[in-house]
Amino acid sequence: MINKDITVRFRDIDSMGHVNNAVFFTYFEEGRKEFVGSLFNIVEPGDYSFILASISCDFLRPVKLGNSITLQLWVGDIGQKSFDLEYSLIDKGDESIVYAKGRSVQVFFDYEKNKTVTIPKYFLEKILGLRKRS
Repeated sequence: MINKDITVRFRDIDSMGHVNNAVFFTYFEEGRKEFVGSLFNIVEPGDYSFILASISCDFLRPVKLGNSITLQLWVGDIGQKSFDLEYSLIDKGDESIVYAKGRSVQVFFDYEKNKTVTIPKYFLEKILGLRKRS
């Protein structure tokens, strides 16, 4: 599991006084950035070898400006060409408080050939250690 502390910025708040629903996807993006950076030392977007195919979020409770939150990220299902990431946005001080849960599907992609490709063995070996344990 990867843990990434998230800073709730004033600009994240909408007119309803809580984090706008679209911003949750930005928080998930920060988790993916941490995922590729910590596991594969990738910092440049052009070095990503996969594309985002789909993403979803279940909004469980509002996040407000004063909340201290942490994003937890795991690897879910793994296919031949794709893998899932699972997200849980929790209270930093109390993991029983869950603000949102999400899932994204990433597909390996060859930009030169403009087609999907099989997950490389080196990548697969590294992500297996981040599988969510039941």
